[in-house]
Amino acid sequence: MNFSSRTPTVTIFEEMSALARAHDAINLGQGFPDTDGPIEVRRAAADALIEGPNQYPPMRGLPVLRAAVAAHYGRVHGLDAAPDDVLVTSGATEALAAAILALVRPGDEVVLISPMYDAYLPLVQQAGGIPRFIRLAPPAWRLTQEDIDAAIGPATRLVILNNPLNPAARVFDREELLALAQACVRHDVIAISDEVWEHLVFDGRSHIPLIALPGMRDRTVKIGSAGKIFSMTGWKVGFVLAAPDLLAAVAGAHQFLTFTTPPALQAGVAFGLGLPNAHFEQMRGDYGRSRNVLARALSEEGFALLPSEGTYFLCLDLAASGIDEGDREFCLRMVREAGVAMIPLSPFYADDPVRSVVRLCFAKAEATLTEAARRLGRAARS
Repeated sequence: MNFSSRTPTVTIFEEMSALARAHDAINLGQGFPDTDGPIEVRRAAADALIEGPNQYPPMRGLPVLRAAVAAHYGRVHGLDAAPDDVLVTSGATEALAAAILALVRPGDEVVLISPMYDAYLPLVQQAGGIPRFIRLAPPAWRLTQEDIDAAIGPATRLVILNNPLNPAARVFDREELLALAQACVRHDVIAISDEVWEHLVFDGRSHIPLIALPGMRDRTVKIGSAGKIFSMTGWKVGFVLAAPDLLAAVAGAHQFLTFTTPPALQAGVAFGLGLPNAHFEQMRGDYGRSRNVLARALSEEGFALLPSEGTYFLCLDLAASGIDEGDREFCLRMVREAGVAMIPLSPFYADDPVRSVVRLCFAKAEATLTEAARRLGRAARS
């Protein structure tokens, strides 16, 4: 039987992680921390697992978690949200799938900002959407008014924003976000705003939710991730915040994808979202220090770096580092010769990719980061 899939069979993350395992390499490719998250959040989930209930929770999520999400966003972002505005999903990628499948009709144009998280394009294509791309480039990765105006037009149904931006580690500023919001209002476009890295912004920056900007409250699907907020990527608990009509559409798709999410994990996340602001500030500080450790170690080895304004990631500029090699080729060579796995940025573009930047994850112990930099420097020089 001949079978052809419409989606990639192996992502760049799985490919590089498999190579890391095969070569016993330090894995700075796939974005996960080497710790297991806050013990108090894990204990809350463990208690809920033992005490129950452990049967199907409500399709839209446990009431306690929906209330906690609304209260958390009200406290940290000043959003006017109610529990009825919240849907719980099995991870942020499931939230993306539900939103795209619910809102994109065959033939709709969907604007994607490259480099982009690798799930966006295949999900848009499965929904029958026609992708239109805004291409960002280093070192600024800036979203301009001209790019927005060229991409969004009468046939545009949806725009997908990732802020902070994975893989470029960029945090969009108010001017860029206002330009995008104004274009959405002007053309009556819905926005899916993937904000899973919202708590991981550095150097005094503040996260600006797209849904909070003028005209966007009723046309934005805001997506968050407990896995990213609490550094427990395996939990796969996501949430959607949207106006009632949008949320109903997304929930309609969600019920035929995963339907619901383990109740004990939902209870643990609800507890965690109620932790004091100091907890989240300390987390940002800890990751900011890890970023600085890796940046300093790589700089001392002679590598040129791009700014890391948010996320777990830091990008290395090969051309500026004097390395005449493509990003994929460099990553493959480094995992074999240096025993360090990284991610090339070119797979995050659908066309005209940037081929001189690689992404490293700094959510690791200091000793791991400094050893990885030492290995990379030695291998690059050889």
